[in-house]
Amino acid sequence: MRVALLSESPADEAALRVLVEAILGSAPQFAPAGLRARGWPSVAQILPAVIRHIHFSTDADLLAVVVDSDDSVVHRPEHDLPGHHHPYCRMCQLRAIFRQTSKRLPPVRGRTGPLRGVGIAVPAIEAWYLCGRDPSVSEAAWIAGQETGRLPYTRAELKLRVYGTDRPSLPHEIQRALAEVERHRRDPRRLENDFPNSFAPLARDLRDTH
Repeated sequence: MRVALLSESPADEAALRVLVEAILGSAPQFAPAGLRARGWPSVAQILPAVIRHIHFSTDADLLAVVVDSDDSVVHRPEHDLPGHHHPYCRMCQLRAIFRQTSKRLPPVRGRTGPLRGVGIAVPAIEAWYLCGRDPSVSEAAWIAGQETGRLPYTRAELKLRVYGTDRPSLPHEIQRALAEVERHRRDPRRLENDFPNSFAPLARDLRDTH
């Protein structure tokens, strides 16, 4: 399998390569780096063009997209029911972009479009990095905080816990990201358990391609 990644930074991409390998249980071929966007609006805007580029100009089988949820609605199982697409859920939005773009693509080399892998890090990818090391960090804790109006931590606090600074250099950010995800290389089930509506859907998407 050949996998392309669309993320928000080089550090995110470096960590995602490890996580994708952990999910698949083997090392896929990765398409050349360079597909990334800065922030949510940019991801949503460029994704149709990225899907078309992957389909027509590469031999990648799957496009995995991972972005932060920030303060948006966290994906829930009921969103997957017919007619229950949530307009403010980023998982729902990205999946809709995949569907709408892919159905317009003509077959190329026997493919009807790149397979989809979508993960939404709640509330930021640094929460995934802290999984298993900081028990206060989980999807459930964030959702409870949203519902009560008392968030358990901020995104800035997560960055500080991972990098030791709120302004890490890119090399330091990559080094710390890789060090944290290395704990999950052999078994990503803790991530799937603690982030059942944000990391686990990405894992299911990737495994469904096998």
